[in-house]
Amino acid sequence: METLTTRGRTIRLGATVLGLALLLAGTVVGTDDDFPFGPFRMYSTSDPPDAPAPDTRVEGVDRTGAVVPLGQDATGIRRAEIEGQQSRYVADPDRLRRVAEAYAERHPGAPTLVEVRIVIRWYDIQGSRPTGRWTDRTVVTWQAAR
Repeated sequence: METLTTRGRTIRLGATVLGLALLLAGTVVGTDDDFPFGPFRMYSTSDPPDAPAPDTRVEGVDRTGAVVPLGQDATGIRRAEIEGQQSRYVADPDRLRRVAEAYAERHPGAPTLVEVRIVIRWYDIQGSRPTGRWTDRTVVTWQAAR
């Protein structure tokens, strides 16, 4: 078995100190974007036992008035992508036009979508258990030009 040289030990010690410093800095001031050196809050926090639980969905309304669920199978856009960009959709509702276009590409014979909206269903929770009640809140809507 070979022993490490002084230089090798110094390099390993430096790398260890740097890694620990990054972990400490990420823990103190980091965000999810700094993972793995920052916290991944999805797994490091929890909601209070009586806090409502959100369930985000995207839905459209076609020209016949029918409500169309616009999940991944319908558009090719994952729900996580919508949720992760939700603030951008709220700031610029015209971005939802791309969801309508993605739906049209996958369903060329379907009636045209005239509206796309992001809706959050807030499930009521009491004592860490669902009550069976919920409230829907539309957070952003895009409407096609008429």
